[in-house]
Amino acid sequence: MKADLLALAAIALWGALAPLGVKLAHIPPFLLTGLGLLVGSLIALPLSRFRFMLWRVPVPTLLVGIYGLFGFHFLLFMALRNAPAVEANLINYLWPLGMVVLAPVFLKGISLHTRHVVAALIGFSGAAIAILGRGASGETASGSQSGYVLALASAFVWASYSLMTRRLPSFPTAAVGSFAAASGLLSLACHVGLESSVTLSSDDILLIAVLGLGPLGGAFFLWDAAIKLGDTRRIGLLAFATPILSTILLLLTTGQPLQWNVWDQ
Repeated sequence: MKADLLALAAIALWGALAPLGVKLAHIPPFLLTGLGLLVGSLIALPLSRFRFMLWRVPVPTLLVGIYGLFGFHFLLFMALRNAPAVEANLINYLWPLGMVVLAPVFLKGISLHTRHVVAALIGFSGAAIAILGRGASGETASGSQSGYVLALASAFVWASYSLMTRRLPSFPTAAVGSFAAASGLLSLACHVGLESSVTLSSDDILLIAVLGLGPLGGAFFLWDAAIKLGDTRRIGLLAFATPILSTILLLLTTGQPLQWNVWDQ
């Protein structure tokens, strides 16, 4: 029950990720990701009672954390810039399906049953409807296909990261702060080398703080604690609520009407 509540709290925070990403779409993705992750890493301070030794993890564990936190969010933000936001968001939220389908690959003693295969087929069919329905209406923008691929890649990254953390040597949840800090610094380094500088407004700074404390911060710690305590298959099923909440918030944010290809999701 505790794992379920932790997972649901993380899901509630993640519901705001895509709408915030759209509102901050004018900020270069490396800069946005870096600042958000650095803000999020600060949550580890009270969790560790300011004992930085709890942040330290073996290098392989840190690399997995960077893969998950940096890789997932950068791919998502890039997808939202290259494809219709609602459809890209829905494809990205195939990651709960990925957790179920990939569990036998990453975790010992877990097998894939017929019901899991059926769920995967339904999920990927829904993604196809989102893409093809958009194209059939004549609204597919140039470059959307690359955005869909990026969204699918981000889904794979988060599903595999969530499962891989169960195979790593035990580490305290406070160590997620080191994942976020390292990923944030890496992202800012990429910004300096690859992106043009921008001036942030006061509204941008406020939204980045919300992004960092919520979907780019607090959600990570809640999710890690849930994964440690619960059954990843059950948590994956709970995560199916994420696309519903996220899509509702995204539709409200963008003002996009609820079309047939979105409703089918």
